[in-house]
Amino acid sequence: MSRVAKKPIALAKGIECSVSGSVITVKGPKGTLTTARPQNVDVKIENGVVTLAASGDDMAMAGTLRALLNNMVSGVANGFERKLELVGVGYRAAMQGKDLNLSLGFSHPVLFTPPAGLTIETPTQTEIVIKGADKQVVGQAAAKIRAFRPPEPYKGKGVRYAGEKITLKEAKKA
Repeated sequence: MSRVAKKPIALAKGIECSVSGSVITVKGPKGTLTTARPQNVDVKIENGVVTLAASGDDMAMAGTLRALLNNMVSGVANGFERKLELVGVGYRAAMQGKDLNLSLGFSHPVLFTPPAGLTIETPTQTEIVIKGADKQVVGQAAAKIRAFRPPEPYKGKGVRYAGEKITLKEAKKA
């Protein structure tokens, strides 16, 4: 069996996990998350500890499900956040109600509507903080915002993740 799947998941106080049919639900202070349970993976919840076991030869799915459940448990307990930086002259971000208004050097402003369960903050005009309980949704929203203007390799202008290193190319010489 997968080494990842053998490791149990400890549930902190205030976090509930339940399995009903083929749906696993995790509830906590930051929200409620659900995922589908594969047929060949058994999930047992005893004394605040979740253990997984693969029935049959589907060991890879047990490890994958364990990683997803662990992310769900830490998400409803603490939440996840992703920070983005805007680098470039005139590049700005501002909240417009619930939508994110981005000025990225185009002839028009770019509006991004966050999916349900996410909160977006702009501490400064060049910083964006995305917060939510679901790790996949937070990462996908950050990737979509970055895709509007990815960092270009000559000057490094664009939307980048906080702490991301951009390797700059040297300009052509005549």
